[in-house]
Amino acid sequence: MKKNSLPDNSIEGSLGRLESIVDEIEQTPPPLETLIERYEEGMKLLQICREKLDTAEKRIEIITRNSRGEAALKPFEKS
Repeated sequence: MKKNSLPDNSIEGSLGRLESIVDEIEQTPPPLETLIERYEEGMKLLQICREKLDTAEKRIEIITRNSRGEAALKPFEKS
């Protein structure tokens, strides 16, 4: 994988790439232009993570309790 290419859009891939960006910056601080590129890439990765977490949260909210306290499933509506 190229250093500035986005991962496979999975939350695990995005988090892994974010970790490698942080490691790269901590080990040998790159030139300003590279820092800006990494910042932009990091912001895109954060957006991917937010979207994945929002989707997961919505899926979890599908599981609700009915009036008797039993778990019940409701259909998930994609937004």
